[in-house]
Amino acid sequence: MGKYKDDNRVVLTLDAGGQSFRFNAMKGEEFILETLTLPSHASQLDRCLESLRSGFSQVAAQLGSNRPSAISFAFPGPADYPAGIIGGYLPNFPAFRDGVALGPFLQEQFGVPVFINNDGDLFAFGEALSGALPAVNARLEALGSRKRYRNLIGYTIGTGFGIGCVIDGRLNRGDNSCVETFCLPNPFHSGMILEDSVSIRAVQRVYRHLSGENESGLTPKDIFDIAEGRLPGDRQAARAAFEKMGRAAGQAIAVATQLIDGLVVIGGGISASAKYFLPALLEEMRGSVQTLSGDTLGRLQMQVYNLDDEAEFAAFARGEARELKVYGSDKTVTYDPQKRIGVCIDSMGTSKAISVGAYDFALSELDG
Repeated sequence: MGKYKDDNRVVLTLDAGGQSFRFNAMKGEEFILETLTLPSHASQLDRCLESLRSGFSQVAAQLGSNRPSAISFAFPGPADYPAGIIGGYLPNFPAFRDGVALGPFLQEQFGVPVFINNDGDLFAFGEALSGALPAVNARLEALGSRKRYRNLIGYTIGTGFGIGCVIDGRLNRGDNSCVETFCLPNPFHSGMILEDSVSIRAVQRVYRHLSGENESGLTPKDIFDIAEGRLPGDRQAARAAFEKMGRAAGQAIAVATQLIDGLVVIGGGISASAKYFLPALLEEMRGSVQTLSGDTLGRLQMQVYNLDDEAEFAAFARGEARELKVYGSDKTVTYDPQKRIGVCIDSMGTSKAISVGAYDFALSELDG
């Protein structure tokens, strides 16, 4: 299904974390080696760059005659991604604070093009070219629907609230490598950033507040298990913590979808808890607003469907298609007045989607 599923070119990849670097190589949208893990030395620039050089060198040495076509990976911002320069406030990589020409350094070392992007961007790109977007269009075709989608907004919810937008097959990187959502206004805490209500820490904080428990070591998985009744704790508070996060996320996603008008796919560590946050998220997107004259309108001009629900997907595919007569002739055209978008949970796996996005992005750039 992936655009480059049968491509024989090899791209070196990296999963960059504040504690470790995980190196691999990908061909045909699949990893072809065992992952190599090295310490990142994130606070010591010389050791960090040497770790990167060594890791990619060791992976390249395992490829034999398969010379890599590019290096492509996600690295936490802020950054000038097209130029390959990382710099600014990076809590997990303090050595990069004053600016590091990482892309040019690696290109000088390995003699191949180097592509660096934000993880939210690569998540969206992987889902747009090889994941949710083609899967939805294939399901629509199988159901006989003429509707097709070209635009996708990808969100990752984990330690932060990331976003990526792909418009007609092209990643929207912005003019300043600054397409972000974490710093939008928080609907529940005036003057605060949205990410404080849409993240792992948000679920943990709200659960502690509602339950009265002071246990700070609970993970979102623990809170999900409490909601499910598999662990002791306040089930109502656990469910409410996810629901509140869903409401905050839904308000932000409603704004983005009104501007981009495309499908939405949600990934990240908390996406496994969708049964408790997705209903609230959809309810917010399906909400209403009023005019000063008293008219009520949908918050979105499109109807919003849960694409992971079979019945809703069937309605999404069906729409409201009808025959419309062409004035002055006996001809008719098919007309579907229903504007609609859909939301789904990532099924590829967020880490895999990011890696596939890195691979696909490199090849799409090489192909011009």
